[in-house]
Amino acid sequence: MSRRNSKRKLIAEINVVPYIDVMLVLLIVFMVTAPLLMQGVEVELPQAPSTPIDQSDDEALIVSIKADSTLYINLGGKPDTAVAIDVITDRVKKILQQKPKTPVLVWGDKNIAYGEVVNLMTALQGAGAPSVGLVTEAP
Repeated sequence: MSRRNSKRKLIAEINVVPYIDVMLVLLIVFMVTAPLLMQGVEVELPQAPSTPIDQSDDEALIVSIKADSTLYINLGGKPDTAVAIDVITDRVKKILQQKPKTPVLVWGDKNIAYGEVVNLMTALQGAGAPSVGLVTEAP
């Protein structure tokens, strides 16, 4: 009988301290890696005072145009490979058929001719992009 009295009652509580530690470590990791997720080809963006676009759940399609009129898109295995305008419009059309709300952004070098950027934007709108955004740097 003395054994029954000395037996302790089990406490059914969850220790959340290790989960909080893991969560804080993950938060720090995501805060450090988030700025590195911006993809695209290195171009010299023009400076202009503008407001940032609304963030959406869909990842933006980034089409880059360098000063020598070469075009790049951030899809596929090699985003540093120059692509023809026909290939870009075909890929954008396929993506927008699956996800129509995907934003399309153009990273245009500040030394590129204005007509080249307009031709690219026209081709992207012809591929089904309802609006094409231009990326600039803050002054």
